[in-house]
Amino acid sequence: MISHLVPSHIAAIIPYPPGKPIEELERELGITDSIKLASNENPLGPSPRALAAIREKLAGLHRYPDGSAYYLRRRIAEKLNVPMEGVVLGNGSNEIIELVIRTLIRSGLEVVIPNPSFLVYELAVQAAGGTVVSVPLKDFTIDLDGVLRAITHRTRLIFINNPNNPTGTVLSEEAFRSFFQQLPRDVVVVIDEAYIEFASRDATFAGLDFVDSQGPWVVTTRTFSKAYGLAGLRIGYGVMDPQLASFLHRVRQPFNVGTLAQAAALAALDDDAFLERSRAVVQEGLAFLYRELDALGVRYLPTHTNFFLIAVPVDAKKVYEAMLREGVIIRAMNAYGLDRYVRISVGLPEENERFLRAFAKVLRQLDR
Repeated sequence: MISHLVPSHIAAIIPYPPGKPIEELERELGITDSIKLASNENPLGPSPRALAAIREKLAGLHRYPDGSAYYLRRRIAEKLNVPMEGVVLGNGSNEIIELVIRTLIRSGLEVVIPNPSFLVYELAVQAAGGTVVSVPLKDFTIDLDGVLRAITHRTRLIFINNPNNPTGTVLSEEAFRSFFQQLPRDVVVVIDEAYIEFASRDATFAGLDFVDSQGPWVVTTRTFSKAYGLAGLRIGYGVMDPQLASFLHRVRQPFNVGTLAQAAALAALDDDAFLERSRAVVQEGLAFLYRELDALGVRYLPTHTNFFLIAVPVDAKKVYEAMLREGVIIRAMNAYGLDRYVRISVGLPEENERFLRAFAKVLRQLDR
């Protein structure tokens, strides 16, 4: 038995629940032509410019990647008007989150996390031996007053997912600024903006506006996985004070972002036409799905992202399994403590229509 060699805080971790590959689900259930609306992915696929950039780099894969990701970091800094020295790239924005935790957290220190929010926060804190302080959402939105009350002298990190996954809600700039001004000066706030490209600036704020503060310290994380359609390449970034960035660089692996990911992200970053099309597909899809769900009398939570929560009359896992048999993969929210909700990503028009047909059929079956 090897378990006695594993620290208790590692043994206690419940792994992140990934979805099964579509091919495996089809084999198990004997279905074909299934669609996946479970992981908040871009239904348009990758940015065309990104695909072209990948093809140009294929012949050079015998060389190590640029360990500093110089050109991509420079372009991000130019586009966002931030110091290049404050940009850190990661294997998805997940890695930036983990790097911040590994840099700042040790046993005895606390991390305040709204709940439910992105599951990786809690897992990464547990892996570092830190203590998670969970603050329940209020009306499906991050309770900033509750976060303030949860802060102690042991608090080093606070996670704010804006827009929040899985609820799709956002914080107003006024509310966040008031919260920010009340924080102790020696805490770090990670503002995870994985879905910020889908949110209206009129509805919320940009974490970048707070990065140059000299305490509380702010890290803003963003990803190329969602709006830019590069989830399979695993690339994201963080923007922070250059001094903090220098410590993250000491912790990260030397070649943590591959050549193809760097090239694709650099090209996608300037593919404004694709970004606008991605936003349009989501907005049009949401309008259609809301209208049809209203007609069915189904409750849902309006969103500022490319996904949203739908209330279901029975345990969400039952709905998930019934939808699987219809060839539609969605996400049951049981792992988030939302046992009567499923989450769906906005798909292409034909995928949205197929979801609605299957969902209406499943609801009728469950009502018998």
